[in-house]
Amino acid sequence: MAKKGISVWLFSSLTVISIAHLIDAFFALVLNSGIRLLQLYPLVGDKLQSITPIAYFWISAAASLILWGITCVIAFTNPVEAFLNKILSDAKTQTAVEAQLLEEKGEILDVMSETIESNNQILANVKDIIYNIRTEVKSITPLNESIEKMKTEISTLKKEIKKLEEKLYFPIMCPACGKPLMPEFKMCPYCGEDMKLHQTSVIALKEYK
Repeated sequence: MAKKGISVWLFSSLTVISIAHLIDAFFALVLNSGIRLLQLYPLVGDKLQSITPIAYFWISAAASLILWGITCVIAFTNPVEAFLNKILSDAKTQTAVEAQLLEEKGEILDVMSETIESNNQILANVKDIIYNIRTEVKSITPLNESIEKMKTEISTLKKEIKKLEEKLYFPIMCPACGKPLMPEFKMCPYCGEDMKLHQTSVIALKEYK
């Protein structure tokens, strides 16, 4: 505020001096009374006396207008208002920058949202594929169980067939080791048991019956 007061006082004083020169130039131009105020300047007074009254008038008028305008600008300028205007201008600039940043972030968020939607669609497709695979596995499981059951039955059947074949080809059993033998065997090839005695007892038992 002190600087403002000094500036107003200085430029208003210069304006008054310019107006005084303007009045002096007006009288010198209209009344042809000669230029008087320029004689007050001791160092340049003689040189300034060579100015024509019309040039002196226009120079004084221009200086008066310029100095008066500067005085009014300084006087009517409120430092607080200027400070607030500067703050508002800075805030508007910052708001514009933040709005631009928000717009850029909004574009990034849109891209992220599109990516998430695409990933969700891919996950949904994967879930459908997994569900279909599980359904197919469930339908295949009973078939696998049936195949395993058939394998077990075939294995049992093979064992029974093998027993029947053994009974057909080896109807005699060794009483000592229990191995199947052919009827023409006179001695057990596994344990060396003499089969003649057993065959004689078997024949005698058959004749007795």
